[in-house]
Amino acid sequence: MRILVADDDKEICDLLEIYIKNEGYEVEKAYDGQEVIDKVERLEIDCLILDVMMPKKSGLEVVKEIRKTSSLPILMLSAKTADIDKIRGLTNGADDYVVKPFNPLEVLARVKSLIRRSTYGTNQNDSGELEIGPLIIRKDQHQVETLDGVDIQLTALEFGILYLLATNPNRVFSADDIFEKVWKQESLVPAKTVMVHVSHLRDKIEKATDGESIVKTVWGVGYKIES
Repeated sequence: MRILVADDDKEICDLLEIYIKNEGYEVEKAYDGQEVIDKVERLEIDCLILDVMMPKKSGLEVVKEIRKTSSLPILMLSAKTADIDKIRGLTNGADDYVVKPFNPLEVLARVKSLIRRSTYGTNQNDSGELEIGPLIIRKDQHQVETLDGVDIQLTALEFGILYLLATNPNRVFSADDIFEKVWKQESLVPAKTVMVHVSHLRDKIEKATDGESIVKTVWGVGYKIES
């Protein structure tokens, strides 16, 4: 497994490298946004730790570029603490977000969680193909496509949310339920974090299905997919 650490502060990169290597992962480092894109295109990267404020291309620009072709797990770092900055990062396609100053052990735990979800999905004991509405979901391949053969590129978290709802049709999951089952952590974040990922998931599905709504909102309660 190879993790790319991207921050213009070399001390942060070196610090995270120590902790990551201690867990047995390989580490690549990048110090500007363009270098991140070049390494993601050239190397096999399993997870990206990306600072928001980067030279040449910002972290948000990098995420947008990567998401055109890849569902690579991305954890963003930023000194900004305002909710709007978190929402912008998630809306652009990041999977998770950590505010500086951070505990390297927390960053490492989140990275391992992202890699685990990306590799195995929401439940390692489930496998096979699931068809619901206009979608075909292949868990083993981490793939979603329409019945017409249109491929839908989802991040690890978006896929996790879709798979959770699709394998429990008609059941309503609250934002806290979704966070705990998909993020696999106790829900300590605002519901809007889940809301942003659901919104992004909906946009991708509706774009691929000519506007068909799959994920339903039960106002004041949560989200579901109807059978």
